[in-house]
Amino acid sequence: MMPGLAATTELLHLFGDPTRVRLLALLARHELTVAELTGILEVGQSRVSTHLGRLREAGLLRDRRNGASTVYALNGAMPQDARGLWTLLERQIDDTVLASDARRCEELLRARDSGADWPDAVAGQMERHYSPGRTWEATARAFLGLVRLGDVLDGGSGDGTIAQLVVPRARSVTCLDRSPRVLAAARQRLSDAPNVRYLLADLEAIPARAERFDHVLLFNVLTSAQQPPRLVAEAARVLRPGGGITLVALDAHHHADMTRRYGHLHPGFKPAVVRRMLTQAGLTVDACGVTSRERRQPHFQVITAFARKAA
Repeated sequence: MMPGLAATTELLHLFGDPTRVRLLALLARHELTVAELTGILEVGQSRVSTHLGRLREAGLLRDRRNGASTVYALNGAMPQDARGLWTLLERQIDDTVLASDARRCEELLRARDSGADWPDAVAGQMERHYSPGRTWEATARAFLGLVRLGDVLDGGSGDGTIAQLVVPRARSVTCLDRSPRVLAAARQRLSDAPNVRYLLADLEAIPARAERFDHVLLFNVLTSAQQPPRLVAEAARVLRPGGGITLVALDAHHHADMTRRYGHLHPGFKPAVVRRMLTQAGLTVDACGVTSRERRQPHFQVITAFARKAA
């Protein structure tokens, strides 16, 4: 019996994604793990896992456990209509991307068969792959051990997540937030830290004397400010000569409908705009630019800026 219109449309949609076609082309020839597929396709692991899940649910792939890993391959017993469409696609496609995938796959398999260990197999793409204990959080905490901080203002501290990382390396930390509820959560989180104080206030009017802090953290607060330039000017005012500001903010985007629910009043800022605000506040900007891109849609980009006050 021929598949109905809805089933056919869903099947066409399944084959309509280039990443899924690339996965099928590889798995039609070899059994591969998520980590191996991530390295070959040069695509984020979460994205690969999502596509594999879709293909497996549709009956196009099979999987099995191999130690701590899951190995995927094309399902020899896939539904007949899907088999027919895949056979047609496989015969017709001649693409440089698929050729590159096949070449990287052969290189990976040669390394695997020759007994090369994990670092050799993912050399040049190590940051894309998971290994036990090797996470961004673990790396960040390790690097914090190299830092020596004085008096820190955590502007828009929220529930103290960032302050908790900084406290052991600072002389004092001041958590400032305009929400009593999140500030209470910060107080509970940091209850064992004797060098923390709390300010219920707005960053655009910081209740502190000039030149009070050695470092000011402005993590994800710029988009929620009524007057972002005023916020930056206030941060510069309370900064001591020789002190620094670390600022994190969303790059300019077109998804205000999505970010509005998080209290954002502005749809991000271009790096040049952030740099100008810092400069107009009398600071010297050491770096300001896009430093990361989120893997999940709509792939927000993040700006990181470092600025200092003249000694």
